[in-house]
Parts: sequence; structure tokens; C-alpha cells
Amino acid sequence: MIYLLCHVKSVVLAVAGLVYLSGDGETGKALVKVCYQAVEDPVRSVEHGSASWYSIRTNSGTETASGKRLCDKAATAAHKTLPMGTKVRVTNETNGKSEIVTITDRGPYVGGRIIDLTIGCAERLDFVSRGEVPVKVEVLGHFGAR
Repeated sequence: MIYLLCHVKSVVLAVAGLVYLSGDGETGKALVKVCYQAVEDPVRSVEHGSASWYSIRTNSGTETASGKRLCDKAATAAHKTLPMGTKVRVTNETNGKSEIVTITDRGPYVGGRIIDLTIGCAERLDFVSRGEVPVKVEVLGHFGAR
């Protein structure tokens, strides 16, 4: 309990130290500027395997298993078993690029693959032309908590 209180106090002080007022020379109005650093969720589990990508065209539309609309540029993915809404960090093991995505669909349905990413994610992770790449999938935070 004491550790938790000290940790919360440290976070509050850090945020307070990053909030400051500055005058706007033109109008004299005070502007509040807030700077923050995202605190990463703890890694709950890790999975290694192959990732592929899919799109509205290859999915034959925008319907997903979660009911959320599929968007080619969104940071979303399909996984066979993780609860909908789970956040995962996917790292392309050939180049080290990573992105945090939300599970919104089921799949992939091809043997040996552990996750299907949107084509937008595949572009950002630099593997669209390959079609499939070895990845590390880290489950973040609480299952389906967000």
C-alpha cells in the first residue's frame, strides 16, 4: 500500500512539474501547456509466430467479428483467441519496427500464422510486399480492458 501511494505521488508530481503557464505575447492571454509521457502497460504474455495482413478488399468488406468497422489504416488486428479489445504490441522481427494494435477480429485462418494486421499496420511495419513476416506479439495490460 505504501509503495502504491509513493508511486501515485511520484506520478502526480511528475505531471505537475510538466504543466506550466506561459504568456501569449500577442494577446497577453495565459496558455496552459501540458507535456506528458505515456506509461506503458505491463506485458502479460508473449507469442512468436508469423503475421500476415488483410484489408477491406481481401476481407470482402468492412464487417469484423467485434462489430467494429474494418478500416485499412487503423491499428487493429485479428487473433484467434484473444478477447476483443485486447491491446497487443506487434514487433516485426526482421526490422524491429513495432506498433500497438487492438484486437477487433478473428483469424488468421491460414496455418502457422498467429495474427492478421490491417494493411495500414503492415505498411507501417514494412512488410506489405512480403505478405508474411515473423513477429513477436506482446499482450499488454488487462485482457479486453480497453
